[in-house]
Amino acid sequence: MKLYTQILIGMLIGLLAGVLVGPQGAVVSHDVLYVGTQVIMTSDAPDAAPAPHCEDVERTRIQREGSEGAFVEAEACKGWVSLDGNDVTQRRASSIGESLVASTYWIGRLFLALLKMIVVPLVFCSLTLGVSSLGDPAKLGRLGARTLGMFLCTTVAALIIGVSLANLIGPGHYLDGEDRARLLATFGADAAGKAAKATTSSGGWDSLIALVPTNPAAAIASDPVQMLPIIAFAILFGVALTRIDAAPRDAVRGVLRGIDDAMVVLVDAIMFLAPYGVAALLFKVAGTTGATVLMALLVYSLVVVIGLLTHLTLVYGGLLRFVARLPMLPFLQALRPALLTAFSTSSSSATLPVTKRCVERGVGVREETSSFVLPLGATVNMDGTALYQGIAAVFIAQIYGMDLTLAQQATVVVSATAASIGAAGVPGAGMITLTMVLTTIGVPLEGLALVLGVDRLLDMFRTTVNVIGDSTVAASVARLEGETLDIRP
Repeated sequence: MKLYTQILIGMLIGLLAGVLVGPQGAVVSHDVLYVGTQVIMTSDAPDAAPAPHCEDVERTRIQREGSEGAFVEAEACKGWVSLDGNDVTQRRASSIGESLVASTYWIGRLFLALLKMIVVPLVFCSLTLGVSSLGDPAKLGRLGARTLGMFLCTTVAALIIGVSLANLIGPGHYLDGEDRARLLATFGADAAGKAAKATTSSGGWDSLIALVPTNPAAAIASDPVQMLPIIAFAILFGVALTRIDAAPRDAVRGVLRGIDDAMVVLVDAIMFLAPYGVAALLFKVAGTTGATVLMALLVYSLVVVIGLLTHLTLVYGGLLRFVARLPMLPFLQALRPALLTAFSTSSSSATLPVTKRCVERGVGVREETSSFVLPLGATVNMDGTALYQGIAAVFIAQIYGMDLTLAQQATVVVSATAASIGAAGVPGAGMITLTMVLTTIGVPLEGLALVLGVDRLLDMFRTTVNVIGDSTVAASVARLEGETLDIRP
């Protein structure tokens, strides 16, 4: 059975089990009373004043959130809590569901810990190799400058479209308010504070200076990891490698390639745990929130598809009309074999030979141009993946009730754009780079379980968009280079 099928099955099992027998499950009794994140400890108090419509009242001691050992008196009965000020929320949970979560959640935590373990070395090595493989910037010439410029602009446009749609439609807001409160009580209500800490800067030139790590090792060791300085260092290091002699450059690249290959082996090993990790994480999330998380997940998937279609129509359609001067529908028909291959394999690299043949024979791009643009695009151009990551980051933040600031959303754009340069050829690249983006803005990684289950289906769509993007840029660059294009059957 294919791995993505196993992950999908794990997702379904986790969601179904959570909705039925989780802490808020539909078929279990809710016999544990929580206030905030605290379990209410009850004791008999015969002199307690009776609550309205209640015969048995229990005197309780509740620790206020954020206090150090400070308890207040309250009265509880059948889920009803009387507390002065009414500033503490309550929730009922199933002791059976809590026990099941406690005995399985460690698998999800282990899966997330393994992901976080490989993010920094994998991103650094992949990004450095990706930048250094471009060659000396001074020698790339006009063709290289035009190609890289278009790839960069279309990737940024994809991210802006994705983040804008996620803010406009708000798929994470389809999670019920009470369910979100329970989710925050379970996974920690200080997530917004962590997000603010992850991207704190003074603004202006200080923000630019903050991208330069005075100590790269300290940026790696910080909590949360400072990904933007690491990305900046990797890019500068990659550019520097292009300017040194071939022998030491190849030696350094050989070491980085070896580390990168080792990380790929680790990714493959970690992904064997993915079905179980996703099931354990979603069992806790769905068991805590209830069935409304399914509606939020459905809307999220629709937003991704709408974003991909918007990017295809506006950005690629604009390039085809005003730069390549080709009609869009016949252009897509000429790419049909490549698009079908991309949709079925979810791999731009595997589709590359078919894409190259379609662009050359069906559109008329010269082999000299396609041989440069298309392989480069399969490495550094991931518009569909970038758009998906922008939407996913905002969606997960919304699920956890976090309102990302404009600076944090700009951080999403910058980090996802940089990640697309080097990580395209890595198995599970979308998941790894999304882990990096979430770490950068301080969003809880537990939210990965929500999007990982539908990742394979959405990957088919975004890979198709990636191939269309590579082909569109190839046709646009060819037109700018003075080539005569002619769409043929």
